[in-house]
Amino acid sequence: MLNQTELASLSKGDSIDHFLLVKKSDLRLTKQNKEYISLELGDKTLSVLSNLWDDVKNFQNLKSHITAGSIVKVKGLLDEYQGASQIKISEIHLAKDKDNVTPLDFIPRSSRDLDEMKNEFKSRIKKISNSHLSKLLKNIFNDERFEKYITAPAGKLWHHSYISGLIEHTLEIIKICDLMCDIHPELNRDLLIAGAMLHDFGKIEELSFDSAFEYTDKGKLLGHIVIASLIVDDEIKKIKDFPEELKINLLHLILSHQGKLEHASPVVPKTLEAITLYQADELSAKVNAYKLTLQSEIKKDSKWTRFINLAGTDLYSHELEDFSDTDNKTLFD
Repeated sequence: MLNQTELASLSKGDSIDHFLLVKKSDLRLTKQNKEYISLELGDKTLSVLSNLWDDVKNFQNLKSHITAGSIVKVKGLLDEYQGASQIKISEIHLAKDKDNVTPLDFIPRSSRDLDEMKNEFKSRIKKISNSHLSKLLKNIFNDERFEKYITAPAGKLWHHSYISGLIEHTLEIIKICDLMCDIHPELNRDLLIAGAMLHDFGKIEELSFDSAFEYTDKGKLLGHIVIASLIVDDEIKKIKDFPEELKINLLHLILSHQGKLEHASPVVPKTLEAITLYQADELSAKVNAYKLTLQSEIKKDSKWTRFINLAGTDLYSHELEDFSDTDNKTLFD
């Protein structure tokens, strides 16, 4: 088992002597036409950019062997560049079999218990009273697909970007949607919950997650929204007398769940269920992303993170004590 200091606990100037997972590797040229490798290296807690210059020992051999998913042993210093952490590499080599490290040592996982999430998801399917939707969900989440579904991350970088992140993200959305149905009985609960379960289903084929999280060829060419829509449409065709109106509304939930055309949704939300799903998705994703950012990006001796491009701002950790009743159960209890 890997035993080394987590990157997130280190500060500028600290020494690096770590096994790290290569999450990205690009061979580039400087303005003087000298080769260097732009790397993204990380462990379970943090991803850090680094440049491997051609004066580092064994550069010529490494440039053709370091790829995303490789494990490297790195020596150097943790530094900063434009407010972001960066590793200055002095030595680097590919890990050997005798080092006994695997990509799984570097991939973060959901902090929630997986069996608990699986049971929660399956029990929610059982509550679907519409017979057509119930059959559809059971067919789609067969053993093979469900195994991928409970393993996949919900994203590559921004939110729930860890093993089992997709099912965790989905369960959060289901709870938000259930609450909104209690508040607004006009919402079709079965339709909305089915849409929540299927909205990101295509990510099981959009992303590869056996080492570094990367987009598959299919994911790059089609995207998870199209992938999910094609699978759902194909499975609906196998169910006798599946209502056309129900099919169209379910597909609309998948197609519109990112809310805006510029966010890759081919249509914007046009039903009560669709706007509810979009907002629930946004809430789950952004709270998770901000929480993880606050955990990993707080600057030393400060309550502020660096400027976060995806958030469009830096974030503040108030550190206020929570005096609420600790006996109150959460939605996960």
